[in-house]
Amino acid sequence: MSEDPFGAIREFEHDGTTHKMADLTALEDAGLCELDRLPVSIRVLLEAVLRNVDGDIITEEDVRNVASWEPDVPDVELPFKPSRVVLQDLTGVPAVVDLAALRSAVDRKGKDPSLVEPEVPIDLVIDHSVQVDYFGSEDAYEKNVEMEYERNGERYRALKWAQQAFERFSVVPPGTGIVHQVNLEHLGRVVHEREHDDGSWLYPDTLVGTDSHTPMIGGIGVVGWGVGGIEAEAAMLGQPITMKLPEVVGVRLEGELPEGATATDLVLHVTEKLRQVGVVDRFVEFYGPGVANLTVPDRATLANMAPEQGSTISAFPVDEATLDYLELTGRESEHVELVREYLDAQGLFGEQEPEYTETVEMDLSTVEPSLAGPKRPQDRVRMGNMKTHFRQLVHGELEHLLDDVDEEALTRWLGESDPQYELETPDLAELDVGELNKRVTVTMEDGTTTEIGHGSVVVSAITSCTNTSNPSVMLAAAMVAKEAVERGLEVPPYVKTSLAPGSRVVTEYLEESGLLPYLEELGYDVVGYGCTTCIGNAGPLPGPIEEAIDEHGLWTTSVLSGNRNFEARIHPKVRANYLASPPLVVAYGLAGRMDIDLEHDPLGHDEDGEPVYLADLWPDSDDVARAIHDNVSPEMFREKYASVFEGDERWAALDAPTGDVYDWDEESTYIREPPFFKDFPEEEPGVSDVEDARCLMTLGDTVTTDHISPAGPFSSDLPAGQWLMEQGVEPHEFNTYGSRRGNHEVMMRGTFANVRIENQMLEGVEGGYTVHHPTGEETTVFEASERYRDADTPLVVMAGVEFGTGSSRDWAAKGTDLLGIRATIAESYERIYRDNLVGMGVLPLQFAEGDGWESLGLDGTETFSIEGLDDGLSVMEELSVTAEKDDGSTVEFPVTAQVGTPAAVRYVENGGILHLVLRRLLQQH
Repeated sequence: MSEDPFGAIREFEHDGTTHKMADLTALEDAGLCELDRLPVSIRVLLEAVLRNVDGDIITEEDVRNVASWEPDVPDVELPFKPSRVVLQDLTGVPAVVDLAALRSAVDRKGKDPSLVEPEVPIDLVIDHSVQVDYFGSEDAYEKNVEMEYERNGERYRALKWAQQAFERFSVVPPGTGIVHQVNLEHLGRVVHEREHDDGSWLYPDTLVGTDSHTPMIGGIGVVGWGVGGIEAEAAMLGQPITMKLPEVVGVRLEGELPEGATATDLVLHVTEKLRQVGVVDRFVEFYGPGVANLTVPDRATLANMAPEQGSTISAFPVDEATLDYLELTGRESEHVELVREYLDAQGLFGEQEPEYTETVEMDLSTVEPSLAGPKRPQDRVRMGNMKTHFRQLVHGELEHLLDDVDEEALTRWLGESDPQYELETPDLAELDVGELNKRVTVTMEDGTTTEIGHGSVVVSAITSCTNTSNPSVMLAAAMVAKEAVERGLEVPPYVKTSLAPGSRVVTEYLEESGLLPYLEELGYDVVGYGCTTCIGNAGPLPGPIEEAIDEHGLWTTSVLSGNRNFEARIHPKVRANYLASPPLVVAYGLAGRMDIDLEHDPLGHDEDGEPVYLADLWPDSDDVARAIHDNVSPEMFREKYASVFEGDERWAALDAPTGDVYDWDEESTYIREPPFFKDFPEEEPGVSDVEDARCLMTLGDTVTTDHISPAGPFSSDLPAGQWLMEQGVEPHEFNTYGSRRGNHEVMMRGTFANVRIENQMLEGVEGGYTVHHPTGEETTVFEASERYRDADTPLVVMAGVEFGTGSSRDWAAKGTDLLGIRATIAESYERIYRDNLVGMGVLPLQFAEGDGWESLGLDGTETFSIEGLDDGLSVMEELSVTAEKDDGSTVEFPVTAQVGTPAAVRYVENGGILHLVLRRLLQQH
């Protein structure tokens, strides 16, 4: 810090050591604000701006702007420098590749490549690559890890190179845990004690991460959120993240969870409610008397789902429960006391009731067991309604097959609103309603036979940071398994079961409690320490199951304790996917089907033929609390995290490159130098009108980053697979898109190529296909983009509302850019995708209220001109688009450039954030 315009820098004594701090009370003394009125998260941002004033990038005026926060938020921008950056490997590898490419670009200019160096600490956790190839056996973990290293060794060597090449870059090796759980249990400090050039400083722990679930850290009161890789890289290199001062929604919690309801059920209720309220681009803070009735893991479970709620962050206060959690998870007692004293001095400790832009009430006692699906996390379904919900879903999809079905039988199949009706007809599922009730016999690979049909659960996965960080739901799942085993219940053979703990501590306390063997008895063996099923790494289903699904068009299902269930994300063969608590994952795994009412229908029958109901297996909350008390200890966390950066013998054996500049292998199919900085012009290119552009795709509502950015496995008939085969890679060696995010050749060919994306220029066609104009030929999105590129034809994409919702995948924007798309035009955007587009120099345009491509009579055959850019771009500028049809008629409509800050304008003018950073580095040295 080079300036102190408000006299806020003072000394702070703790345990015999003198530190410096930026004292927020100085701003109150100067009359700039009343701290008690400001939301806690705004105070944390204010401290970061105050501490980093340098008179250039961050100014005195910026402090005044942030301090001016009111419930009716002023329209000002905020330059935010986080104290650290957290990466996971799928998004972290591209970041490393970009940093390496920046060093190569600086090196080509004849300057010192070490000029490219992170200015803040970076932690990368390798957790997104392990797949569930093996399951249901005691050696599943070892086999999956072996496969992981076999598939990803080249990527991992690049990460080891980065660890030695950059001073502030740490890697948590594979087989350790999920990034957000590791962050919560170990990396998060709440308050930093750091040495700088001018002495020791104290300041709040803040971060951004290249995963949308970074806000999980808000469970311990840390302000952090997900950004795209491009924005994170800029933050690493000392550029502030420039954003509009956010609105803050206060969620007032009261009451306590009823018996039988879990933190997961609460999460699904809150997600549903906040999506209805509308919290996109807003911060969320939880407060009120109900907060004290939630454990810190419960709070973290809620905070994790911020992106599903739509918010930028979802944070809780730091209180006594937070300090107890820090001690439980092995943080030093001296540090815990420092957290208390520093935050108390800043007015940031304990219960707060500031002013909010909007307040939402939530009574915890109204929460009931629930799931969410079949393809969106905000679509909550009450557990007791699942039978009717699923049957109506399938009926709607297969209605064309049901002309001859008896009307009365169909009504019974779909269910009645009165649950007593189902109690009186226990054979309801046996009614003959044709296609809806179809069951097919499958001969498994071991020669045994089983039956599956619509609604069969083919994936049952305890997975994801959302819930594996929470001992209450993990131990509850194990207790359900124990009761089931003791009652003689088994999981049907067609269900792919898996347990992917979020950290090794989870396995430790499951073993200590004596409950892990019961999960294993049902097939829930540990398959790996990573996100697995939640991010699409479910691995293949047994061959006969996949064949039966294809042959008979079955609507099979998955149930997982995750946070994302978008179309084709979990497995391309599974049409309906449901989020649920870990104990419910086990319950539906036992039932083997989703069209069941677990409130009234038995899960199965015991050895005496007696029905066994979920209520017979469900543990009391007191029993769960006792199991946590008896089996979870600080020693577990200290032991498991003592060597968190060391890894196993496989990591140690990796032969990684060394040196300041990465040694690019032109033959590599995993890591290739991207084209972003080759032949780099040091002068700013600026912006100009777009003329005679073609539309690459016309898309509907809620097109997610899963649809846009390549993820999961892919086949040889897709452009990415064809390119790999041309390089001599066999289909069984393709791995996943995520594993090849360091290779732009694969990734740009996979952009907009999801098997479930629907380009409405084509009727009834799913997948990455489009129509090339003016020829009218149907082809792949990538092939069409290449033909347009050869003709120097710029491209646009049109979409509906919530364009780019979902994970913070930078390749959703990088791929968009490399396909030659100059601008996107949508009815609304999810924040991260919109910001990533800006970060790549792609212009996100928004239709005027009430307009959309369909309502304007557009169909994608037109040529488009975007006017108003020749004189430069300004913040949220209104531009004009003219679409010319084949008959010469035109449609002119207004759009707004979704470029919300002067910094974002500079990014677009420079062709992207990293281009701006590189120009500044070259100019300064």
